Amino acid sequence: CDLLRINTDRGVMLTDGKSRFSINGKPIYHFLGGSTFSEYTVCHIGTVAKINPAAPLDKVCILSCGISTGLGAALNVAKPQKGHTVAVFGLGAVGLAAAEGARLSGASRIIGVDLNPSRFKEAKKFGVAELINPKDHDKPVQQVIIEMTDGGVDRSIECTGNVQAMISAFECVHDGWGVAVLVGVPSKDDEFKTHPMNLLNERTLKGTFFGNY
Repeated sequence: CDLLRINTDRGVMLTDGKSRFSINGKPIYHFLGGSTFSEYTVCHIGTVAKINPAAPLDKVCILSCGISTGLGAALNVAKPQKGHTVAVFGLGAVGLAAAEGARLSGASRIIGVDLNPSRFKEAKKFGVAELINPKDHDKPVQQVIIEMTDGGVDRSIECTGNVQAMISAFECVHDGWGVAVLVGVPSKDDEFKTHPMNLLNERTLKGTFFGNY
């Protein structure tokens, strides 16, 4: 809805423009309308969802944020088709959920990009068949992906929040039909820079909050 879509980054309550959290007399600002990294929180009624009281909270809290964000980024935004090639940047919980969404969509090849090679073992369970560690190459990771996929992937999903990874995710998709989806939240002063020809060549760039659920 318009109310929450345009107000998630304010950091304060909508009613009075103030935070409900503080430490040593200084305000702590709300995060994305929910502040769900806190054990206890205060939020707008529009960000509250009623659930079955029997549902285990330790699982629901994960499914309601990170998992739905990654899964929805694939299923609802990137929308890979059967046989597509998909690159997932960042193989944490959100990235693994994105990989699972790509797998469920019928992607024939899922490539994971991560600086931590120890994540690959777990990523295999979610359909990631290949891992690229940017540290292992002397060229930009988007170039590596383009070369190994004959022109670029059909879809890419960026789940790190690192602006350079975002640029790589966009520039590694195929001309003409490639779609890149940005999921990770960048730092406040980051700037996304790419050559305009990457857009003119009919690559598509999208973003999502909470997987568009």
